Amino acid sequence: MTTTTHNYAPRHIGIVMDGNGRWAKARHRPRSFGHNAGRKAVREVVEGCLRQGVEALTLFAFSSENWQRPADEVGALLELFMRALDKEVDELHENGVRLRFIGDLSAFDKALQKRMIDAMHRTADNTKLQMNVAVNYGGRWDIVEAARKIAQAVANGELSADAIDEAAFDRETSLSELPPLDLFIRTGGDHRISNFLLWQLAYAELYFTETLWPDFNQAALQLAIDDFARRERRFGRTGEQVTQAAVR
Repeated sequence: MTTTTHNYAPRHIGIVMDGNGRWAKARHRPRSFGHNAGRKAVREVVEGCLRQGVEALTLFAFSSENWQRPADEVGALLELFMRALDKEVDELHENGVRLRFIGDLSAFDKALQKRMIDAMHRTADNTKLQMNVAVNYGGRWDIVEAARKIAQAVANGELSADAIDEAAFDRETSLSELPPLDLFIRTGGDHRISNFLLWQLAYAELYFTETLWPDFNQAALQLAIDDFARRERRFGRTGEQVTQAAVR
């Protein structure tokens, strides 16, 4: 157990929103019922982040692997996604939230792509919270895309191979302009990363909770943030070095 604590909230939180299907099954309802109930949890978390002064929130909404789910569930998810865009963007905009979608958007139909692009344009100047929604996203995809862009830059003579370092690579990833990921939260009880933000997770604190996503609220978010505050973040240093730096 460590005694060094933080007196600040994480600047950037990433969440795998898991448990919608099990929540619905426990109520003898279809999985789509659980996905719809999860919208309330999203609103709760956004409000909590705004109150805590969190700068960035990244939510894993639809992974590149989710296409393998039953066609009716995928269809219901995408339909819910479109309805949520129509209903939620106004409130996000009014609260100063900048909305971005990360992932391979080309896989979605043109109508949904347009809704996503319009939402991003409308909220582009907001600064209270940077909210990223990962759709058709995978951490490996993100890394491969960054490598492809760097390879193209080298081929074009815009970048030398000797100039490729972690910073150069990071600039080509999906969340390059945001603060580093501080806190990873996964609801639903599973202890897996599930191909989410693999590059960005390097020094993030991992927090797993049994709470199913539709039941996750501001109080549950506060528990995660409190747990984060009790952790000693060393970034390769010794505990003594961290303590000395804090004293200074």
